[in-house]
Amino acid sequence: MKRIVILLVIVVALAGAGYAAYALGYLPAELTAILASPTRQDAKVEQPLAELQSDALQPRVLADAKVVPVQRSNLNMAASGIVAEVAVREGDRVEAGDLLVKLDDAQARVAVAQAQANLARAQANLDRVRAGARSEDIAIAEAALQAAQAAYERLVNAAAPGNIRVAEAALARAQAEYNRLTQGPSEQILIAARAEVAAAEAQLNQARSAYNRIKDLPDAGMRPESLAMQQATIAYEAAQARLQDLLNGPTQAELAAAAAAVRQAQAQLEMMRNSMPSDVTAAAAQVAQAQAQLDALKAGARPEEVAAAEAEVAAATAALQQALVALGNTELRAPFGGVVASVNVNVGEQVAPGQPVVQLADDSAWEIQTSDLTELDVVGVTPGKQVTITFDALPDLQLRGVVDRIRPIGQDNRGDTVYTVVVRPERQDARLLWNMTAVVDFGVK
Repeated sequence: MKRIVILLVIVVALAGAGYAAYALGYLPAELTAILASPTRQDAKVEQPLAELQSDALQPRVLADAKVVPVQRSNLNMAASGIVAEVAVREGDRVEAGDLLVKLDDAQARVAVAQAQANLARAQANLDRVRAGARSEDIAIAEAALQAAQAAYERLVNAAAPGNIRVAEAALARAQAEYNRLTQGPSEQILIAARAEVAAAEAQLNQARSAYNRIKDLPDAGMRPESLAMQQATIAYEAAQARLQDLLNGPTQAELAAAAAAVRQAQAQLEMMRNSMPSDVTAAAAQVAQAQAQLDALKAGARPEEVAAAEAEVAAATAALQQALVALGNTELRAPFGGVVASVNVNVGEQVAPGQPVVQLADDSAWEIQTSDLTELDVVGVTPGKQVTITFDALPDLQLRGVVDRIRPIGQDNRGDTVYTVVVRPERQDARLLWNMTAVVDFGVK
């Protein structure tokens, strides 16, 4: 229809100049036949021709525009650091989740390791609190109670000379201590010791990383990083020594001392067999104390102690999650699939949070944005209006479109106030490229 209108305008102009026959050669065959017939002056022909001339001569609203992706983004890093890897180049096609840029993550990994060690230590402490006393500890407490009860009964009843039952209880305690040394540490104690070693190692790695960055400076030995390195090394070695001491078990000297205590208790028992008790009140207090200790061991940890240990685990878990988030922030990954339009960073450069490093666009869907639609013309444009789009680089391509939205804020363009109108084409074309120039025809003004 648009071509017919244009041709009719040409015909009218040429006819007025006396070239009617020449002008008819530009028209389609059906219109040529109508206009060339003797009856072309009748009302049926003159009326539509006049209407077409009037519509064609009215001013139309045209605006320069450009092609832009519907989905596009300037991506930036969430953390600062040194760029260790740039995984893409301009023009590369990526999928959602693909790695784009990676920062040096040595410190972040050390922080994760330290947080993991702290969580393991807190969990071991919680397990120990929940597990309660070991059977060996309860056995020792029961032996102590029995000894106290025996001493009290002997003193009250005066059934035998000397404090035999007290001596027997002391012998039982000494024997129980000797048995504890020979059996070695419990699994809970070993877990806690290993957690301390892991935590100390994480702190040492962090201190070593900080020291390596300043070790070549002239005053490296006087800087706080050097002192922190020494302290972390000492703490790590001490934790290893404590763990190794537990793994090695009691020394011969400790076993000898425990055996000597057993022999001494045996000698004391023999000595007490010839003596009579005199302090019933003290014996009764010992029974009460032994009973209280046994009850506490059997009852396990108090709710307050369990809650405190659980809070430590929760805090350590949150710290680990925070460390993992910080580690994840050293990587920039594609939020959606598309093509890499630009890369603004190189390996070895320092980047800051919020600094654009990669421009990504989804080139599967385009929209058209006007650049010079004036305030006098935009008043006649509304969302949903049908438009026609042509492209300078693709003269054979003409698309129909619909006004999607109008940005409400105008911008100054060489003294004119212009508004951006976003047009959605009714179909896509594989030949379109980002920032191709276009002309949007909004129709008669």
